[in-house]
Amino acid sequence: MIVDAVRSPIGKKNGTLSHIRGDELSAQVVNALVARTGVDPAEIEDVQWGCVTQVDEQAWNIGRNVALTAGWPVSVAGTTVDRQCGSSMQTNFNAAAAVWSGQLDLVVSGGVEMMSRVPMGS
Repeated sequence: MIVDAVRSPIGKKNGTLSHIRGDELSAQVVNALVARTGVDPAEIEDVQWGCVTQVDEQAWNIGRNVALTAGWPVSVAGTTVDRQCGSSMQTNFNAAAAVWSGQLDLVVSGGVEMMSRVPMGS
């Protein structure tokens, strides 16, 4: 079951959001999600995060870095998925499959691409 959905504003290349790193923007989004739902981040078992361009600041498992940047407990796991333009949608499928199969109870899924900071094809 999808409990809620939150997204960041959509920016344009070199626009207002371009100074924010992808993990920082994502952390704001997931913290808004837990604030709206009242879910304790310590209860979240996994963060599934889509990201195509996993280089520079979007490298090193941005899914895990989102949870850490959000200030969530280190017990919250995170993984990054690259399925090109379908990466964040794939994280939704992964989260649903994990919950449906009984492997996990609570998963946050989403994705990020900060193309002003990490250009396509980097």
